[in-house]
Amino acid sequence: MKNQHDQSYKLLFSEPRVIRDLLTGFIGEDWIEKLDLDSLERVSGSFVTDDLRDRENDVIWRARFGDEWCYVYLLLEFQSTVDRFMALRTMTYVGLLYQDLVKQKQLTRSGKLPPVLPIVLYNGERRWSAPVNVRDLIQAGPGSLAQYRPDLSFLLLDEGALVADQQFSSEARNVVSAIFQLEHHRSPADAVELIGLLVKWLQTPEQADLRRHFVIWIKRVLLPNWVSNEEQGGWQALNELSEVHNMLAERAKRWPEQWKQQGLAEGRREGRREGRREGREEGREEGRQEGRQEGRQEGRQEGRQEGRQEGRQEGREEGKLEVARNMIQQTSLDDQTIAQVAEISIELVSELREQIERSS
Repeated sequence: MKNQHDQSYKLLFSEPRVIRDLLTGFIGEDWIEKLDLDSLERVSGSFVTDDLRDRENDVIWRARFGDEWCYVYLLLEFQSTVDRFMALRTMTYVGLLYQDLVKQKQLTRSGKLPPVLPIVLYNGERRWSAPVNVRDLIQAGPGSLAQYRPDLSFLLLDEGALVADQQFSSEARNVVSAIFQLEHHRSPADAVELIGLLVKWLQTPEQADLRRHFVIWIKRVLLPNWVSNEEQGGWQALNELSEVHNMLAERAKRWPEQWKQQGLAEGRREGRREGRREGREEGREEGRQEGRQEGRQEGRQEGRQEGRQEGRQEGREEGKLEVARNMIQQTSLDDQTIAQVAEISIELVSELREQIERSS
């Protein structure tokens, strides 16, 4: 699944429209206005060394900055944990790119190397906490030795933090913002709305490839969070973004109740198993203590009855917990919505979420 996520995400960020929206929507620096975004072109794999080609999930673009080129090195990171030494990796990749530029004689008119903007796109659940400058990873050393530490930063785009802090505006028509929102959507209804916006924004014929890449990404990455493997077969024949949106709009209404019923069914099965086991154990224990056949018979009967009753009750409660666990692990719904669907307290949902995060 991780490789499918990586490859389908790379398809999206191999589109000029996506890179344009990334630069204009998420880099609030004045020099962006001086870039000629109409000159955006992707650096082909044949342009870089094998060392950089091995970074198959990264994407390199360049755009004109006056008479010179400016490079954008986009590192796509799909992992649940923060890489403490990402700044060191970034410095290595930028160094490899510069070596290629020297070899290809792609220097500025003054004979210098062109500027490179390294961007790390991170979509993990935990907020990023590692240094963004390699200098902060290196011990300063005594006296003037500190001045020889390398000094290179990367631009971090932490999707989860951006979604939490920024107000999404459909008027901006920014497809990268929609991607981030979809990755961290809180309910199927939100996903339906966002995909509907993408259908409207990407109607023109020249956006056909981007629409197709969105379909691939949705089916490979988002769909497994919504439906079982058995149910995914009916989606695979869909090739147009509008078709995906229509089917999602129709199916999403039934998913919360479906998740609830699946959890309740599992809870009932577990409750019946526990009830039978506890009933037999209690019956045998009471029968031994009374030492009489009648006592054993009554003990078994009462034990089974009590076990079944307790099992049903525990099964119902466990079913509710199973509903909540499934929704926490398989959806991006908020705690309040999960509590309402599973019919448990929001405090209990929070405890379950913490348990799942600790065990992952």
